[in-house]
Amino acid sequence: MNGAGLEERVARIEGILSQMDKRLNHVETEIAGLRDELRGEIEGLRAELRTKADKWEIRIWFLLILLLMTVYQFLR
Repeated sequence: MNGAGLEERVARIEGILSQMDKRLNHVETEIAGLRDELRGEIEGLRAELRTKADKWEIRIWFLLILLLMTVYQFLR
């Protein structure tokens, strides 16, 4: 094997590695974007659940007070 053939092969491998690096950087950027999008969606769901939980908590307290008032009226 002569030196020129080896240099061609090394150059070809370097080109392939360079191309892989570009593609992996693109994949990494895409993953980071998806991760940020997912975090945003999760935060939105958490906020929605907190709002719904707060509404249910208010309803439960209202019903509990109403029940206590009814029991108090009945026992009087």
